[in-house]
Amino acid sequence: MTQHIVVVGGGAGGLELVTRLGRSLGKRNKAKITLIDRSATHVWKPLYHELATGVLNSNLDEVSFQGHAKNHHYRFLRGSMAGLDREKRVVRLAPLFNEDGDEILSSREVAYDYLVMALGSVANDFGIEGVSEHCHFIDTAEQAESFRKSMLDAFLHINDASSKDQRELAINIVGGGATGVELAAELTKASEMLHDYGYTDLEHSRLKIRLIEMAERILPPLSEKVSRKVHQELEKLDVTIHTDTSIGKATKEGLYTNDDQYFEADLHVWAAGIKAPPFLSELGLSTKKNNTIKVHATMQSIDDERIYAFGDCAFCPQGEDDGVPPRAQAAHQQAKHLAKNLIAALAGEPLKDFKYTDRGSLVSLADYDAVGRLMGGLARRGVFMEGVMARLAYASLYRMHQVTIHGFSKTAFTMVADSFNYYLKPRMKLH
Repeated sequence: MTQHIVVVGGGAGGLELVTRLGRSLGKRNKAKITLIDRSATHVWKPLYHELATGVLNSNLDEVSFQGHAKNHHYRFLRGSMAGLDREKRVVRLAPLFNEDGDEILSSREVAYDYLVMALGSVANDFGIEGVSEHCHFIDTAEQAESFRKSMLDAFLHINDASSKDQRELAINIVGGGATGVELAAELTKASEMLHDYGYTDLEHSRLKIRLIEMAERILPPLSEKVSRKVHQELEKLDVTIHTDTSIGKATKEGLYTNDDQYFEADLHVWAAGIKAPPFLSELGLSTKKNNTIKVHATMQSIDDERIYAFGDCAFCPQGEDDGVPPRAQAAHQQAKHLAKNLIAALAGEPLKDFKYTDRGSLVSLADYDAVGRLMGGLARRGVFMEGVMARLAYASLYRMHQVTIHGFSKTAFTMVADSFNYYLKPRMKLH
C-alpha cells in the first residue's frame, strides 16, 4: 500500500521538502505527497519586507502551489490546520471562507501515514496592551500587503496636508532583528522612489523612522562588528535607533515605553520576537513555552515517531541546551535532511540526526548596502562582508531557494526575465 506523507505549511522549508519528496518519491509512485497551506501562493519569507514596501511585486515573485504541485509530483490542498487525531492519523482542516465571509470549503479530514509540521513562526507580541490592535505585523504575505496599502495611504494623506502644516510622516518599527533592520532601510528607499514617481512631494527629510530594540544593540544574534556597521549605515539613512527600550503599551497614535517615553507615529510595525503558531500547543504534542514542538535530532516528535516538525515551529536539539536557530538557512538545511530521513523511514532504514551548519548571516539595507559574515573555508570565525559582494551574496540566497523549488534551468530563465522587468516595469507596486 502506498504511504501518504502530509506536509502542513508551504513556507520556504515546507515547499522545498515537498519538492524534494515529489521528485524522489511522488514521481516514481513510491509515496503520495500532499502539501497543505492556507494560502494559494508562496512568497519567500525573507522578502516580506520588500513586499511590505511595494519594492517586490508579489505577482511576479509568488509561486502558485497548484501549478507547482502539478510540475513536481505532489498534491496541494488549501486549508488551515485546526486539529489532529493521532490515533486515527488524520489532520483536521478548518472551513475556508472568502472575503465576504461565505464558506467555500467545508471542514475536512486528511489521513496520513507520516505527518510533517512546517508552519514557521509569527511575531510575539508578549501580551503587551494594544499591540495586536494597533500594530502592523508582516508574518504573512497578506499582512505585508496590508501594511503596503496603509503605507501608501499615509504618504498620500501627509502629502495632501503638506501645504498646510508641513508635518512629518513617522513610522515606528519595534524589533531590531533582521526584519526590523531591513524594513527600516527599505522604507527609506521606498520614500525616495515614491517621490521620484511623483506619488508624493514628501521630501526624505520629513520621513521619520524609529527602530526600537529592547536589547543593548540591534541584531543581537549577530556579531558586534556586523551590528555596529549596520547601526552606522542606518544612521546615515536618518533612521533613529533606540536600544535598551521596551514597549509597555500601544495606541493608535503612538507607543509608550516602560521608562515613560512616548513615540508618536502614523504607523507602527511589530517585528519583535517570534513564536510558533499558538494552536500547536493544543494538539497534544509536547511543546516549549513559545509553542515550538519538541523533536528529536531526527526531527521526529518526542511523542510520536510518525510526526515530524522542523523550521521555526520546532525545537530541534543541538548540543546539550541549544536548539537549531530560527533562520531560513536552518529550514533549508533541515528540509534537505528530512527528505532523506523520510525516504529512509519508508524503506525501514535507520534515521540520521540533523546537525546544523552555520553558513553566516547577511543583512540587506535595500539598494544602499548589505552587511554580514559568511562562515566556512579557512576562516573559522567567518569573513566579514559589505558592499557589492555582500549584496550579491544576499541575492544568491533567494536564487538558491529558487533552484531548489524550480530547478536550475527555470531559475536561469527567471533571472533573465527579472532583468528585463527591472527596466520595463515600475520598480514599485504603486496601486
